[in-house]
Parts: sequence; C-alpha cells; structure tokens
Amino acid sequence: MKKELVRNWMTQDVITVKLNTTLPEAHQIMMDEEIRRLPVVDDEGILIGIVTLGDVRGAQPSPATSLSIWELNYLLSSLNVEKIMTPQPMTIEPEATIGAAARTMLEHRVSGLPVVEADGKLAGIITESDIFSMVVIHEWSEGETEPA
Repeated sequence: MKKELVRNWMTQDVITVKLNTTLPEAHQIMMDEEIRRLPVVDDEGILIGIVTLGDVRGAQPSPATSLSIWELNYLLSSLNVEKIMTPQPMTIEPEATIGAAARTMLEHRVSGLPVVEADGKLAGIITESDIFSMVVIHEWSEGETEPA
C-alpha cells in the first residue's frame, strides 16, 4: 500500500468550470453531480483555482438580509467563481504516492487535491474518499474479513 500512486486512485474525468461560471451555475453543478469541489481551469486545461461547496455557501447571503428575492437573484447571478475561488490551490503530481497525498491533505487541512501534470494541466483529483477506498480495498484483499 505504501507504493500506491495517486495516478492509480485519482478521479480522471474531473468536472471543471471556467472563471466566468456563475455562482448559481457552480452550485447547481455540485448538487447535480454530488461533488464538493470544482477545479477552475483555463481554455487549455491549466488549473488556475478551485471552488468548494463551502466557498459557494459562504458567498451566499444570510437569511437575515433585507434584500428582496429579485435583488438577491440578480446579485448571485452576477457573481462568478473567479471572485470566490481559491487561486493556485495546493496540488499533487500523478506520480506522487498516496501517502504523500494524505500527508499533504492533513498538513493543509484540505479534503481533496487537484492532480496536476508538470505542464500545469489538470490530470485528475484525489480526495479523502479515494484514499479511504484504497485502504479498504487493500485490507479486504489481504485476507481480512468484512466487518460485521
């Protein structure tokens, strides 16, 4: 398990957004696809940021706002991910080990890392769930019985 590479466990078909994706669009994508993070890429597929479900929720107005529903909808529709994303997020290379990915996530308190090639292009994403899946698969494949 110590030699497992990020490349072998990352999600390769990553759903991404562009800088001009609106907040409501990003939120809808996350809800429809049941994901919590969206890498932001340019037209060449170069990673430029990441937006999380927490970022989206944090950008939404408080229920105590005095704005009307029409004003809220207008403001939200004009806000794009460029304004709320984390630019230059922590990343990892495909040839890094799962241990290095887990250590990076723990040290930086993040639950997922975009996987980026040397040229800056997004290759995938590795999350806590991917790492947990790898651990479970390895434990059960080594003769362990399934927990009761």
